[in-house]
Amino acid sequence: MLVGELAVVVAAIFSGAAVYINLAEHPARLKLADEPLLTQWKPSYKRGFAIQASLAVAGFILGAWAWYLTGDWRWGLGGLVLVSNWPFTLIMIMPVNNRLMAMSPSSPEPEMRKLMDQWGRLHGVRSCLGLLATAIFIWAMH
Repeated sequence: MLVGELAVVVAAIFSGAAVYINLAEHPARLKLADEPLLTQWKPSYKRGFAIQASLAVAGFILGAWAWYLTGDWRWGLGGLVLVSNWPFTLIMIMPVNNRLMAMSPSSPEPEMRKLMDQWGRLHGVRSCLGLLATAIFIWAMH
C-alpha cells in the first residue's frame, strides 16, 4: 500500500535527520567556542524545526490515512507517536529554545552551555520518538 510505504519513508527521514543532529551536528557544535556555537545553533535550529515539524505532520497524516484505508490501528499509533514530537517540543524543548534564542552570540550568558547540553538531551527524545514511529510503521506493513 503506497500510503503506508510513504508513512514509513517520512518517519525514516524524520528519524534520520533527528539522529544526525544528535550524533553528528550537535556534538560537533559543542566543540566550538561560545560565540560561534550560539551563532551556528540559531539558524540551524530554525531550519531544522521547519523540516522536522513538517515531516511529523506529514507522517501523522499518512499514518492516519493508512489506518483509515486498512483498519489496522498500528498505522494510527505510528502517526500519533511521530506527531507527539509537536507537544513534546512545545512543552519541553521550546522553553530552552526561547532562552537560547534570546541570548546574544556576542555575549552569551554563563548558562548557555548548560542549556545546550539540555537541548541535546531533549532532542534525543525526538530521535527516539521518530525511530519508534518508524518501527511501528514497519510493523504495520508486515
